[in-house]
Amino acid sequence: MPPDASNLAEMLATQTIDSRHSDGMSRHPYSQAEAGASQSVPDVVISNEDADTPTEVSPLLPRGRLSSHLKQTYETAAEAEGQASRTSRRIWDRMGLSLPLNRNDRATSRSKVINVKSWDARYIVKKVVVEPARTIPAVFLGVLLNLLDALSYGIILFPLGEEVFSAMGADGVSMFYVSCIISQLVYSSGSIFKGGVGSEMIEVVPFFHKMTYMIMGKMGTANPEALRATVITSYAMSSIVTGLVFFILGTANLGTLVNFFPHSILTGCIGGVGVFLFITGLEVSARLDGNLELTLDVIARLFAKETVVLWVPPLILAIGLLTIKHYYDRPWLVPAYYIAITTIFYIITTAVPSISMDSLRAHGWVFEAPAAGVPFYNFYTYYNFKIVDWSALWMTVPSQLALTFFGILHVPINVPNLAIQVQEDNVSINRELIMHGISNTLSGCVGSIQNYLVFVNSVLFMSSGGDSRLAGFMLAAATFGLWIAGPVVIGFVPVMVVGTLIYQLGIELAWDAMVTTYGRLSRLEYFTIVVIAFVMGLYDFVVGVAIGIGMACLVYVVQTSGKTVIRAEFSGKVAESTVRRHPRQRNYLHKVGKQIRVVKLGSYLFFGSIVKVEKTVRALVELEAFADSPVRYVILDFSHVTGIDFSAAEAFVRMHRILHRRDVSLVLAGFTLESEVGKSLQMVELFKGGDDDDVPRPKIFQDLNGALEACENELLIILTEKQRSVARKSEDSPPLRIPDHSSQLSATSPLDALVGSPRRKLLHEAASTAIIETNPPEHYKWTNLKQPLPLLLQAFQDLTSKNEDFWFRITPYFTRREFTRGQTLYARGDRPDGFYLLQSGILRAEYELEQGAYHESIAAGTTCGELPFFSDTERTSSVFAETDCVAWLLTPEKWEALQGKEREVATELLKVGMKLSAERMSAITSYVLITAS
Repeated sequence: MPPDASNLAEMLATQTIDSRHSDGMSRHPYSQAEAGASQSVPDVVISNEDADTPTEVSPLLPRGRLSSHLKQTYETAAEAEGQASRTSRRIWDRMGLSLPLNRNDRATSRSKVINVKSWDARYIVKKVVVEPARTIPAVFLGVLLNLLDALSYGIILFPLGEEVFSAMGADGVSMFYVSCIISQLVYSSGSIFKGGVGSEMIEVVPFFHKMTYMIMGKMGTANPEALRATVITSYAMSSIVTGLVFFILGTANLGTLVNFFPHSILTGCIGGVGVFLFITGLEVSARLDGNLELTLDVIARLFAKETVVLWVPPLILAIGLLTIKHYYDRPWLVPAYYIAITTIFYIITTAVPSISMDSLRAHGWVFEAPAAGVPFYNFYTYYNFKIVDWSALWMTVPSQLALTFFGILHVPINVPNLAIQVQEDNVSINRELIMHGISNTLSGCVGSIQNYLVFVNSVLFMSSGGDSRLAGFMLAAATFGLWIAGPVVIGFVPVMVVGTLIYQLGIELAWDAMVTTYGRLSRLEYFTIVVIAFVMGLYDFVVGVAIGIGMACLVYVVQTSGKTVIRAEFSGKVAESTVRRHPRQRNYLHKVGKQIRVVKLGSYLFFGSIVKVEKTVRALVELEAFADSPVRYVILDFSHVTGIDFSAAEAFVRMHRILHRRDVSLVLAGFTLESEVGKSLQMVELFKGGDDDDVPRPKIFQDLNGALEACENELLIILTEKQRSVARKSEDSPPLRIPDHSSQLSATSPLDALVGSPRRKLLHEAASTAIIETNPPEHYKWTNLKQPLPLLLQAFQDLTSKNEDFWFRITPYFTRREFTRGQTLYARGDRPDGFYLLQSGILRAEYELEQGAYHESIAAGTTCGELPFFSDTERTSSVFAETDCVAWLLTPEKWEALQGKEREVATELLKVGMKLSAERMSAITSYVLITAS
C-alpha cells in the first residue's frame, strides 16, 4: 500500500475509534441535536487530488468508497480477514449488542496506547475526568432509586412473616442488587437506550410468595435448609425460563406477537399487584406473623394500640406523598421525601435519650440487623442442589410460566413508551426482547431473579444526565458497592420508610388500574380488570391470570356479538343485476323485485355473531311479514366474509331448512367451494343434498351479480308465459333466453299452485301490467314493419318522442349481422367498429380493469357499444356471443353518411345514445355501491 494511503487508513481508523469513544458521552437526551451540530465539521477531510485520472472504463465511485460487503472477490488475505470480521459483526448486530473492535481497530488502538507521543492530554482528561464527573448526579439518583426499590419490594422477596424466612430480608435485598447489576450491564451494552435502567420486576413478588407457599405445602418446615434451597432454586429457575422465552421471541422476530394479548388483562394484573403490595405494606408495617388473614385474632392485633401506631403513619405518609405528587410532581420529589422521612425519624429518636436502636428494633420501628459476620453474598449459601426437593420444585412450573407470561408483556409496553419519552426513533422490539432474554437468563444463572427495563427509573436517570453507556456502567458499579454494604444498611432502615414505599407503590398501581380506567372502558372490560385485580391480590395470582384470560374471551364474544355482521339488506327492487334488459322486462322486475332479498354479510362469522343473521332470516318468513311481503329468493352474499366457524356453519344448515319449509330458495354468493368459506360450509354437509332429496342443496354463485341474474331470469319465466298467451307475432318482443346456469333454481313452488298464493298472484299481475304499460296503442302497428325498425322502436322506447316515420329514415344505414356462440364482436382497446342493436340471443361484455373484473349480460331488444362509438374512444370491454345472436350494426362509415344526409335523425340518435349510456352508468354505479356496502 502506498505511504499516503497507509497514513489515510490510520487516520480513518483513529477517527473511528474516537467516534466510538464519544458514543459514551454524557448529555441530556433533548440536547443531542445541539451536540450533533457542534460536531458537524469532520476532523478528517478526504480529497481526491492524488486520484488517478479517470477514463471511460473507470468506476463511477472509487474502490475505496464502495461498500465492502458488495465485493465478491478478495485479492489478499487481509481482505479475506476483513470479510470474516464483517461476518462476525453482522452476528453481533443480529444479537443487538454493541460492536467490538475488529483486528485492525485493535491494532491501531494498541499502537496509540504504546506510542505515548500520540496521546492527547485534553482528550484523555475529557474521557477520564469530565465525562464521568458529568454522570455523577445521575448515578447518585440511580443508586438512590435502586436503594428505595430494594427496601420496598426487594426486602419482601421472601415471605418474612414465616419464621423460616424471617431473617432473609437482607438476602432478598442482595438478590435484588445482583439482578440490578446484571440487567444494568446488559442493557448498557446492547440496548438502544444508552441510559436505560434495569431493575427487578415488581410483579415477581406475589408469584414468588405463591411458589414459596406451594413448596412449603409439599415439604413442610421440618427441614429449613432444604426448604430454603428449594425455594431459592425455584426463584432462579423462573428467571432462566423467563429469559429463554424473551430470547426465543426476539430471535424469532415475534416481538409483535405479544401485542395481540388483551391489554385489559395486563391492567388487571397491575391492579392485582397493587392490591397485593397494599396488603404486604400492611403486613410489613404492622409486623404481622404470616399472611394477613381475616380472623378475629389477626383483626384484634391489627387494631391494637401498639400496632395501629406502626401501620397507620406509613399509610398517612404514602397518601400525603401521592397528594403532593398530584399537584407538584418533580423528579427529585420522591427521593427527597423518603430522605426527609428518614432524617426526621432519626432526629426524633436521637433527641429522646430513652430510645435506643435495640428498643426500636424490639418494638418493630426498625428492621432487625443481620447477624454478625453475615457476608453480603449470604444468599448464595442457601443454594444446595443435593437437598433440593425436585418434586416440589416441579410443582411450581405453572406459576413460573404464569410469571413468564406476565413478564413478557412489559417489553412491548415499556419500550415504545420510553422511546417516545426520550425521542428515540430506531427502536426494535425484537432487539430489546433479546436483551431482556440475555439479562434474565444470566441473572438466573448467577442465582438471582427477573429484571426488566424500568420506564420511570430510565426516564429520571436519562433526564438527569445519564443518557450514555458510561453512566449505565457507573450505575452498575455503584450498585455493586451498595450490594457490598447492603446487610449493614438494613439494620438501620426504619420500617416506616419501607411501609410508606410499599403503600405508595400499591396505591399507585391499584389507582392506575381501577380508578383512572373508570369511564374510559366498557363496563365489561372494567369489570374484568376489577375481578382480576382482587382475585390476584386477595386469592391467587395464577388463578387471577386464568380468570382474566377467560373473562377477556367472554368480553370479546359479547362485544363482537353486539356488532352485527350484516353489512346491508336490499330487496331485488334496489339490488339489480347488470344485465341489459328490454324495457318491458325492467318494468316487470321493478315490480316483482321485492320477492328477492339480499343480505350482505361481513367480517368473521362465529357462534356469537351468527345469531343476528339467523334472526334476520327467520324474520323474513314469519307469517305476518311473509304475508305482507312474500319472498321467493334469499341471497346471502359472502363477499366480505373472512371465515366461518363450525357453529356458524351449522346455523346456515338450519336456515336452509327453515327457508325450504316456506318454499323459499336459499342462494349463496361471493365464494367458491375451494375457498375457506366454501370448505367450512362443506364440513357441515350443507351441499350434500340432491334434487331428489326433501331439502335440495342451495345454489352457489361466485359473485352477487350472477346470483341476482339467476333469480331475475327465473322471475321472468312468468312474464314469458304471459307474453306467449297474448296473440302477437314473434317479432314483437322476443322472449328472453334464460342462461343454462340459472335454470337450476326453481321457478315455482308447490305453494304457488294453491289458490290465492301471494307470490304467484303478484307475478301474474306484474306481468300483465308490464305488457300493458310497454305496449302503447301504436305498438301493434310495429308488428307489420320490417326489421330493424320494430327493434329500433322497442329499444328506444321511453327515450325518444319520435315516431316510426322519423326512425324509418335510419333503417337503410343498419346492416344485419349473425354471430355464432363464442364469436367475439370486439375486444377491449379496439377502435369502435359500430353501434349494435341486438335482435335475438345474448351477448356477454367483460371488463378487465386494474381495480378488478366485471361482466354484464346483454339481452335481446337492447343496444351494445353506444358510448365508445358515439364518443369515438377505444372499447372499454370485450364482447362475445354467449348464444347464437342476430344483431343490426351501424358502422362508422354509415354514421358519417347519416350525419351528412339525415342530420336531424343523427342528432336524435346521438341523444338516445347518451341516454342509454347514462342509464348504463346509473345501473353500474348502483351495483358497485351495493357490492361495496
